[in-house]
Amino acid sequence: MTERRERWSVVLAAAAEADFTQILEWTAARFGAKQAEAYGETLMAAIAALTESPGQAGTKTRDDLGRGVRALPAARRGRKARHLILFRVKSGAGAKAIEVLRILHDSRHVAPDAAKRS
Repeated sequence: MTERRERWSVVLAAAAEADFTQILEWTAARFGAKQAEAYGETLMAAIAALTESPGQAGTKTRDDLGRGVRALPAARRGRKARHLILFRVKSGAGAKAIEVLRILHDSRHVAPDAAKRS
Protein backbone atom coordinates (compact mmCIF):
# COMPACT_ATOMS: atom_id res chain seq x y z
CA MET A 1 0.00 0.00 0.00
CA THR A 2 1.34 3.43 -0.88
CA GLU A 3 1.19 6.28 1.56
CA ARG A 4 -0.76 9.28 0.34
CA ARG A 5 1.06 12.53 1.03
CA GLU A 6 -0.90 15.70 1.57
CA ARG A 7 -0.08 18.35 -1.01
CA TRP A 8 0.85 21.91 -0.19
CA SER A 9 -1.39 24.70 -1.42
CA VAL A 10 0.41 27.37 -3.42
CA VAL A 11 -0.83 30.94 -3.76
CA LEU A 12 0.72 33.68 -5.89
CA ALA A 13 1.01 37.12 -4.33
CA ALA A 14 -0.11 40.03 -6.50
CA ALA A 15 3.52 40.91 -7.28
CA ALA A 16 4.21 37.33 -8.45
CA GLU A 17 1.13 37.38 -10.68
CA ALA A 18 2.33 40.67 -12.20
CA ASP A 19 5.82 39.20 -12.68
CA PHE A 20 4.35 36.16 -14.45
CA THR A 21 2.30 38.32 -16.83
CA GLN A 22 5.23 40.62 -17.56
CA ILE A 23 7.57 37.68 -18.24
CA LEU A 24 5.14 36.15 -20.75
CA GLU A 25 4.50 39.50 -22.47
CA TRP A 26 8.24 40.16 -22.78
CA THR A 27 8.89 36.64 -24.08
CA ALA A 28 6.06 36.88 -26.63
CA ALA A 29 7.30 40.27 -27.89
CA ARG A 30 10.83 39.00 -28.41
CA PHE A 31 10.45 35.32 -29.23
CA GLY A 32 6.83 34.81 -30.27
CA ALA A 33 3.64 33.47 -28.75
CA LYS A 34 4.66 29.82 -29.05
CA GLN A 35 7.84 30.37 -27.04
CA ALA A 36 5.93 32.44 -24.46
CA GLU A 37 3.47 29.58 -24.04
CA ALA A 38 6.29 27.05 -23.60
CA TYR A 39 8.09 29.27 -21.09
CA GLY A 40 4.83 29.81 -19.21
CA GLU A 41 4.45 26.03 -18.95
CA THR A 42 7.99 25.79 -17.55
CA LEU A 43 7.26 28.45 -14.92
CA MET A 44 3.98 26.75 -14.00
CA ALA A 45 5.78 23.40 -13.64
CA ALA A 46 8.19 24.98 -11.15
CA ILE A 47 5.33 26.51 -9.19
CA ALA A 48 3.42 23.22 -9.29
CA ALA A 49 6.49 21.39 -7.95
CA LEU A 50 6.06 23.37 -4.75
CA THR A 51 2.80 21.49 -4.09
CA GLU A 52 4.98 18.47 -3.27
CA SER A 53 7.18 20.24 -0.73
CA PRO A 54 8.86 23.58 -0.10
CA GLY A 55 12.11 21.64 0.26
CA GLN A 56 12.42 20.80 -3.45
CA ALA A 57 15.89 19.92 -4.70
CA GLY A 58 17.65 23.11 -5.68
CA THR A 59 15.83 25.42 -3.27
CA LYS A 60 17.96 27.78 -1.27
CA THR A 61 17.22 29.71 1.87
CA ARG A 62 17.34 33.44 1.18
CA ASP A 63 17.00 35.01 4.63
CA ASP A 64 18.93 37.95 3.16
CA LEU A 65 15.69 38.78 1.31
CA GLY A 66 13.43 38.36 4.30
CA ARG A 67 12.78 35.93 7.10
CA GLY A 68 11.86 32.52 5.74
CA VAL A 69 12.25 33.43 2.05
CA ARG A 70 13.42 30.62 -0.21
CA ALA A 71 14.34 30.55 -3.91
CA LEU A 72 13.61 27.79 -6.41
CA PRO A 73 15.17 27.87 -9.90
CA ALA A 74 12.41 27.66 -12.51
CA ALA A 75 14.24 25.25 -14.85
CA ARG A 76 12.25 21.99 -15.06
CA ARG A 77 12.35 18.68 -16.89
CA GLY A 78 15.30 19.56 -19.07
CA ARG A 79 13.84 22.94 -20.01
CA LYS A 80 16.03 25.95 -19.41
CA ALA A 81 14.69 28.89 -17.46
CA ARG A 82 16.38 32.02 -16.21
CA HIS A 83 13.95 32.87 -13.41
CA LEU A 84 13.81 32.25 -9.68
CA ILE A 85 10.61 31.55 -7.81
CA LEU A 86 10.82 33.40 -4.47
CA PHE A 87 8.47 31.93 -1.89
CA ARG A 88 7.74 31.58 1.78
CA VAL A 89 5.91 28.95 3.80
CA LYS A 90 2.80 30.55 5.23
CA SER A 91 2.23 29.84 8.88
CA GLY A 92 -1.02 29.29 10.64
CA ALA A 93 -3.29 26.59 11.96
CA GLY A 94 -1.14 23.73 10.67
CA ALA A 95 -2.07 24.50 7.06
CA LYS A 96 0.45 23.42 4.45
CA ALA A 97 0.57 26.61 2.40
CA ILE A 98 3.21 28.34 0.31
CA GLU A 99 3.07 31.91 -0.93
CA VAL A 100 4.99 32.72 -4.11
CA LEU A 101 6.22 36.24 -3.50
CA ARG A 102 8.00 37.08 -6.77
CA ILE A 103 9.27 35.52 -10.01
CA LEU A 104 12.53 37.27 -10.87
CA HIS A 105 15.17 36.88 -13.57
CA ASP A 106 18.31 35.22 -12.23
CA SER A 107 20.56 37.99 -13.60
CA ARG A 108 18.70 40.62 -11.63
CA HIS A 109 20.29 41.88 -8.46
CA VAL A 110 17.70 40.87 -5.91
CA ALA A 111 17.44 43.56 -3.26
CA PRO A 112 16.22 42.62 0.22
CA ASP A 113 12.92 44.42 -0.30
CA ALA A 114 12.16 42.57 -3.58
CA ALA A 115 10.50 39.69 -1.78
CA LYS A 116 8.50 42.00 0.47
CA ARG A 117 6.63 43.79 -2.33
CA SER A 118 3.43 41.87 -2.81
